[in-house]
Amino acid sequence: MKKHDSPGPCCTPLVVKLGGSLYSSVPDIVPLLRSSDRPLLIVPGGGPFANAVRQAGLDDETAHWEAIVAMDMYGRYVASFGLPVTDQLAVPDQTVIVLPGRTLRERDPLPHSWDVTSDTIAAWVAAELHLDLLLLKSVDGIRDGAILKKQVTAPSETDVVDPLLIPYVLEKKVDTFILNGSRPEFLAGYLHGDPVPGTRISTTF
Repeated sequence: MKKHDSPGPCCTPLVVKLGGSLYSSVPDIVPLLRSSDRPLLIVPGGGPFANAVRQAGLDDETAHWEAIVAMDMYGRYVASFGLPVTDQLAVPDQTVIVLPGRTLRERDPLPHSWDVTSDTIAAWVAAELHLDLLLLKSVDGIRDGAILKKQVTAPSETDVVDPLLIPYVLEKKVDTFILNGSRPEFLAGYLHGDPVPGTRISTTF
């Protein structure tokens, strides 16, 4: 990724985490993802399926694996709007949704707790493939009071991402950008290489 708020207009593949809070916006988001010139590997959040796991009162181990099942379910929901799916972890040559359950059961790389959500799973995918990461959320990014932070360069407390995400992407040098996916114009601009509001997580200026 170029050293500014969005990538240049190129064909470099990108990992995109599609947050579960954007469940109702999926019909508007998918056409933008499909039209991207960049091949996108879309990692689904958990959405209402993960919420059900949270409410079930399960132990951490069981909840971890059920939450991953929830990611696969959300991924198939997103796919129903016209995107292909894969269960293979590979740099994409077209836009595709990765269902992470199979890979995570084979490799199991992350702690089993609610400190690790689909945010850090997406970051792990990006790190494994040496790709940048776009986190689509229902907020504009990380704020310091009323001020939107343009860049985060050190671990900090926030409820926008899970507790492990920021330390993880800084350690692994995964250039990460948080964007409000409920604003289609922001996503369209980002994918076209235009500057858009959001928060970049990186030690590189």
